[in-house]
Parts: sequence; structure tokens; C-alpha cells
Amino acid sequence: MTDIDAAELTLSEAEWRAKIDRVRAGRALKPSAWPGGKRSAVALSFDCDHETFELGMGKSAVGRLAWGEFGRRVGVPRILDVLRRRAVPASFFMPAVCSLIDPDETRRIVDAGHEIGVHGWMHENNSLLDANTERELIEKSIDVLTANAGTAPVGFRSANWDLSEHTIGIVRDLGFEYDSSLMADEECYELLLDGAPTGVVEVPVEWLRDDAVYLLFNRRPATRPWMSPDDVFSIFKREFDRAREEGGLFQLVMHPFVIGYRSRIWILEELIDYAQGFDDVWFGTHAEVARWARDES
Repeated sequence: MTDIDAAELTLSEAEWRAKIDRVRAGRALKPSAWPGGKRSAVALSFDCDHETFELGMGKSAVGRLAWGEFGRRVGVPRILDVLRRRAVPASFFMPAVCSLIDPDETRRIVDAGHEIGVHGWMHENNSLLDANTERELIEKSIDVLTANAGTAPVGFRSANWDLSEHTIGIVRDLGFEYDSSLMADEECYELLLDGAPTGVVEVPVEWLRDDAVYLLFNRRPATRPWMSPDDVFSIFKREFDRAREEGGLFQLVMHPFVIGYRSRIWILEELIDYAQGFDDVWFGTHAEVARWARDES
């Protein structure tokens, strides 16, 4: 055991309670019905990490940058086509540097009726930043996405879902309506900061509702696709089925450079088709879900 581990284990009760209580789940935000009297909701999201998946780790391998570029050149257009043909809105979380690389991509997403949310400056790990640097990068990201999207983003998702102790306070102070980085529930909830309500809605994520967990190839850290697309579809479908039975929210995270391949895009297509086969399911952006859950709970 290292010294730092030993130090953590010798925290006083006041100290460990302060850590636990820094960010907590507050009141549940589960409406009795969704827009149009629908029974359940579907919120699809796409993290457009692109080249910053590499840059955000402080690396610049040419092959890895090209892999990210696939998400931009092929993945996003393919996803937009699927959504267009099924008339389904979605949320695209984008690092600001990706929007600077190709501002037209941001505009195309918004023009197609979808939401753009903040996903960091360069897909940086917020848990490694001091408070001033973290805030500055988020403010810069807001400025870039506002300029390129034509409207200010209202949602935030921390890259890799790594948050510092300051992140939620910054999100609150900068006026975001919702965060989508935490996992304390399957339904929306209000975030508490040091025990006080923030007014920020959490639209919760989960690793098992993330395509990269099952399908990402990576050398360092060593990960390999370990499930077939059929298996991944089965997991997502089961998650949706139970959410619908419970009258709740089915939220999903995908990445254009993961889901956007010919042998995988069908997962998105068939999942939407399956959900649209029920007349009691509503599709909304994360912003729409957060607002409805906040106002109707």
C-alpha cells in the first residue's frame, strides 16, 4: 500500500464525509409522463471526440489522428443520415477544438435539428486540472461552440466522465442547465453541491450504455473489441425495454469513430426502429429531456 493510500484510509469522518458530500444526487426528477403523454423517453447522444481523442491525452500519433478523422469524415455524416431518415433528434457533445477544426460540421449538426453540448476544450481530463484552468477552458469552449452553432450550449459532458471537485460548481456558475457525466441513477436528478441544490439537472450516463466500452480498439491502455455488434445491440435493447416498462429514460452514448462503421451503424438503425415500433415512446435531445424532467417532476 502506498503512502497516499494509507493517508486516504486515515481520513477523519468529517473529512471523508466532505468528500462524499461534495457532489451528490438530490431530488429525483422522474416525470409521471413524457411529452405528448408518452410513457418513456429516449435520449441519444454522440461524443464527437474526433482528433482530440488523441490530442487530449497529450499525444499526436498520425495514425490515431486519422482514426479520429474517420469520425468526422464518415461517422457523423452516416449518423446524421440515420437520424434524418427516422426524424429523430439527438445531442452531439463536442470538444471546442473539434469545432475549430471544422466549423461546418457544427453548423450541419445544428441545421439538422440537433443539439450541441460542451465536451471540453481538447477532451482534457478535468480531474487533473486546477480550478482556474478548468473554468477558463470551459469558458473558451462555450465561446467557440456559441459562435459556430449560432446558439449557446446549455449542456455539459466532462471528457471521459472525469470530473474534478470543482467541475459541478463551474457548471452551475456558468449557467448550464444540465450535466451528463455522472452515474448516481438511471433517471434524471438534481445535483447537490456540498449539500445545497444547484438547479443543475443530471442526465445520467453509464458505461454499459456506451458503445466504446464494448467496441473500442486501443493499444494503450490495451483494450480490444470484446463483444460482437449483435451482443451490444442486445444489451442496449434490454436497457431500453426495461426503461420503457418502468416509464423512465433510456439514455445512450455513442462515438462516431466507434459506431460509424458499416458493420456497426445498424445497431443505431435497428434500435431506433425498434423503439419507434412503440407508440408510447418519445425521442428528445438531452436539453429537452432535462427541461421536461425539471419542470414536470
